[in-house]
Parts: sequence; C-alpha cells; structure tokens
Amino acid sequence: MLIVAASAAAGVAAIVPSTALAWHPPGTTNPITSPPGTPALVSSMTKPPSGWRLTGNQVLSLARRNPVVIDNLVGHPHWVSYVYTRDYPVWQVSWFTPPGGKQPQREMIEVYVDDQTATVTQAWTGYQVAWTMARGYTGAFGRKINRWYLWVALCIAFLLPFVPWRRRPTLWHLDLLMLLGFSISLDAFNKSDLGISVPLVYPFLLYLLVRLVLLAYGRGRPRAPLRLLIPPAYLVIGLVFLVGFRIGLNVTNSNVIDVGYAGVIGGDKILHGEKLYGDFPSSNPAGDTYGPVNYYAYVPAVAIFGWSGTWDNLPAAHAAAILFDLLTMLCLFLLGRRVRGPSLGIVMAYMWAAFPFTTYTLSSNSNDSLVGLLTVLALLVVTSAPARGVFAAFAGLTKFAPMALAPLFLRGVGDAPSKKKIAIYVGAFGLAIFVAMAQVLFQGNFHAFWQDTIDYQFNRPAPFSIWGLWGGAQINPPSSLRPEQRLLELATILFAVSAAYFPRGRRDVVQVAALGAAIIIAIQCCLAYWFYLYIVWFFPLAVFALAAAHPVDPADQGAQGAGPGLWSADLSLTGQPLPAPA
Repeated sequence: MLIVAASAAAGVAAIVPSTALAWHPPGTTNPITSPPGTPALVSSMTKPPSGWRLTGNQVLSLARRNPVVIDNLVGHPHWVSYVYTRDYPVWQVSWFTPPGGKQPQREMIEVYVDDQTATVTQAWTGYQVAWTMARGYTGAFGRKINRWYLWVALCIAFLLPFVPWRRRPTLWHLDLLMLLGFSISLDAFNKSDLGISVPLVYPFLLYLLVRLVLLAYGRGRPRAPLRLLIPPAYLVIGLVFLVGFRIGLNVTNSNVIDVGYAGVIGGDKILHGEKLYGDFPSSNPAGDTYGPVNYYAYVPAVAIFGWSGTWDNLPAAHAAAILFDLLTMLCLFLLGRRVRGPSLGIVMAYMWAAFPFTTYTLSSNSNDSLVGLLTVLALLVVTSAPARGVFAAFAGLTKFAPMALAPLFLRGVGDAPSKKKIAIYVGAFGLAIFVAMAQVLFQGNFHAFWQDTIDYQFNRPAPFSIWGLWGGAQINPPSSLRPEQRLLELATILFAVSAAYFPRGRRDVVQVAALGAAIIIAIQCCLAYWFYLYIVWFFPLAVFALAAAHPVDPADQGAQGAGPGLWSADLSLTGQPLPAPA
C-alpha cells in the first residue's frame, strides 16, 4: 500500500526548501516539452512492459548514474526509488523519503528516461519536482509568444510611439522601461532558473510601487505634455494590426492553462445549477479557488461553445480570454477619451495591445485580464458612488486581491464624501457581494467556498516568490521569512485602508488610478504565489496614471474645445468643476 501511495503522490509531492536543480541532455539549454501521460507504477522490475524495450532495473540503473541523482543520494542514501511508465517511450524514476515516518512520503527526485535511446532526458529536484511549471517547459505558458523575436517586436511596438526623437528622455521613458523590465525575469523563468527569475521581479515591482505612491501624492508629475512620435491616426492602424495579431495567435498557437480551464468548469456548473465549490474534477482539482464572479464571467462563453467535460482545446476558454482582453482595451479607450479626448483613448488602447505581458496573458487563456477589466470599469465610473461600489465588489470577488481597493473607491474623486455617499457606496458594495455570493449561500456551499478559496490561497506554497523560494515559508523552517512577510502584509493593509483618507484634499482620477495600482502591487509583493500573469492586474491603472499625469498640450486642448479635465485635481472626469459634496 505504501508503493501505491507513493505512486499517487507523484507530481503533487510537498515542496522542499533546497535549491532547485535540473539536468538536461548535453548541448541543450531548455528542457523538452512536458512528458505526456500519468505515471503508472511498473509491476515487474525484471521484465519489460508490453511494447517496451527496457526493464525497470535497467531504467533505475540509468537514472542512478545521472549527476543530479548522484549528488543528492550521497547525503540521503535512505531515499526509496520507484519506477513508472508514462506514455511511450518515457519512463519516470522517482526517489521518495522513506515510508513509515510521521510525515507522508515526499518525492525528492524525479528523472525521465527515454526507452528508445536508453538515455536520461531530464532530472529534477528541489521545488521543480512538485512544480512542473517551474521547469521552463517550452510553450507551457502562451506557447509561441515566448519566442524572442515576437517578444522583442512587441517591446519595440510598445516603446516606438514615445521615442524621444531629438528630445531628452524623461521619467515617462524610464517608467515604460520598468514596465518592460519584467521580461528579464521571465526569460530566466523560461530557462528554469528560479534563483534568478524570482528576485529579479522585485526591483521592478518596488520601482513602480514607489513611483505610483509619489505620483498619487503629487510628486513626479511631468511638466511637459505627453509627446508622440507617431500621430494618433497611425496608432489606430497599429492598434488594428495588433488586435488581429493577438487574436490570430490565440486561435492558432496558444494554450489553455488550468486557470482558464477552471473558469470553463465553473461556468458549466452554474449553467447546470451545481455547487461551485468542493467538487471540481480530478483533471483540475484546485480549480475552485477563485471568487464566484470569475465563474459567472465564463457563463456566456460556455453557453455558446459548450464544454466536452475534458481538458480539450476548450474553445469557451479562448472566447472568454479574448472577450476579457477586448473589453479591457475598450474600457481603457473610453477612460482616456473621457479624460482628454480620442487621442489619449487611442494611446491607452494601443499600450494595452502592444504590452507583451497582456499578449502573454491572452495566449495563456487565463482569467487575469478580467481583474484588470473590472478595476478599469470601477475607475471609469469613479464619480458614481453606487456604480464604483458594484464594480469594486465584483473585482474583489474574482481573485480577491482587488478587494483591498474597497477603501480607495469609497473615497473616489473630489473632496471627502458625505455620509450619504458613503452609505450609498457601502450599500451598493454589500448588495453586489450578496448577489455574487447568492448561489454559494443558498446552496449551503459557503464552507467549501471558504476552504477552497480564502484558506487555500492564504496557505498556498509556491517557489515563485522570495517568501517561498528563499524563506520556505510554506513549511516554516528555522530560516523562514514568515515574520517579515507578515509585517509587510500588515503594512499593506494599513496602506490600503489609508487610501480612504490620504492624500487629503480634492482627489483627481490620476491619484485614484495611481493609488489603486500601488495597492495591488503592494499586495503582490506580499504574495507567496506570484506569477507573470498577475502583471495585468495593475498594468491598466498604472499605465493610465503615468500617462494621464502629463499636462494637457495647449494645442490639443484648443482643438478639442475642452478643459484640462482630470489633469487638475479641481476638475472632474467631464472637465467641469466637481459639485459640492451633498
């Protein structure tokens, strides 16, 4: 029975706090694609399985001679080996901690052997045993978009309209480079080097956090208008091309990760009146970890395209991801147009389409653009207390982090709100929470909801942050960074709450956007589980705040016949003085 238990634990073993090691065939820089199939424990070590060439003993001998295995077994000779077959011609050899201890067996080494060539193709230890997504498998997230020439082309497209031709670079250009800087970390991640990829995320997060907080408090606002190298009319042409390219890439060369698959499952459950939480299929058992609004958003796509019941091409997930992406782009256009006019709207939509990480998210068919969409919608209706209360609640019930924006949107723009407006906001926020949670509550599903979302996310182990990779907070060793993480979490909570009060005085939409992006970034700095898909949570608010902070070009102002709009804290989204608080 111990052997059976070990077999079931393959691929989902607990994470160990050692440095992750990997081995690939000589001459390669990246591992091959993920081995297909589910590990099946061999029944005989001396006789080849039907249709196979090698025996279990031969495979074990080959694996033992691998340098990663040799290095690890020197200090741990008591680890127990098990041999499995996957889809032909892949063997798997795993070493587990001994059975019979107080703790369940943990998989410590995982090795793949090719039956045809009798060679080891991959060997993993440390975090990369349990986390296959940390192995740098080619195309695991987004497939073709990870090719360097496509990524560099998008980076150039993102920067090109703002090249300071015959002008000195400004802080805006540094901001754009910092937004693209996450690409350096992603490159290391794609090469399965977590020791480089994880720490390289934080300089860019911290820069943006400080920059946006200072911007919210009136520091670092540009003195010159935002200058374009390319006229807005030409940006429209580029935007049309980028939209077509992104959708075409999604349809022809993208993959649906477990996040998008979870949305399809949840949408199907809603359509059939089933409980959302506590009973997801074995192909995605942790897929019920998101808020109910996430699954509601997939209902239209599932109703149109259906679901086969398996993890197939999932056209509903593709359709939902494309819809989230296009709607976010549209809302950014409307937001920019409402503040400045069509020119800024076009710039905002173009920047979303050209930013490589939004294409990365779209090509992974995840739900993360939905978070960006709902936060932009909350900003778009920021002058209406009930409307922003509804969208703030819906954003918080997607992936929970945006719930920290509730105090910020309680204040909104202008002066401090009256008691009446506060009551209206709180009422709309609470009503939206109740409506979104109604199915969960009426079906008696709240306990499973709490366990599979809040509790699961709070205690989720991962090697994709400094807290998991260096601190090992998920198993709390002596070197754990848990106290530091908890202290930072407390500071983030205080920061989010303070957004309802500070900065004092009349607040404009640039300040609200900057604070919103800063709060989400601060939360991401605390997360034990962080990933590149999360960049689109804060990117829309951040890029809008950084662009909209530029003063109005007098020529543009005269051509549009409008005032400076929200460039001044004394004006509202409509360009007219804000009414006195009721």
